[in-house]
Amino acid sequence: MMKIYQGVDIVDLAKFNEVLSRNPDFVGDIFTERERAHCLSYREPHIHFAGRFASKEACMKALGIGMSEPGISHAFQEIEVLSLAAGKPLLSMSGWMDKISKLRRIRQSTVSISHSAGFCVATVILVGLQ
Repeated sequence: MMKIYQGVDIVDLAKFNEVLSRNPDFVGDIFTERERAHCLSYREPHIHFAGRFASKEACMKALGIGMSEPGISHAFQEIEVLSLAAGKPLLSMSGWMDKISKLRRIRQSTVSISHSAGFCVATVILVGLQ
């Protein structure tokens, strides 16, 4: 039998851009090298960083992980959101997040990212075995 896990997150682009401006270490702390390279290849990288950030938050919500969980400090780097050539985002996990995923017996993941003039929203659906 299958079990569906779902998470959603929304990011205010103006506030997110302020965070990026105030904290130069934020990008390096939260995003993998490949994510940084991808986002920085765009004219407005903060929009793409926001989409990946929302995806990571949505993934943690889908897995039922709170921000005070042990090991959470590395979780953002252990959830990687890359894109196929056509733009479809892909989700992968490593380290502690991969262990949580295996405990939930996750077999499939889907991520969707949408942007508007002021917000970015991401939805993550994980399919596991019951």
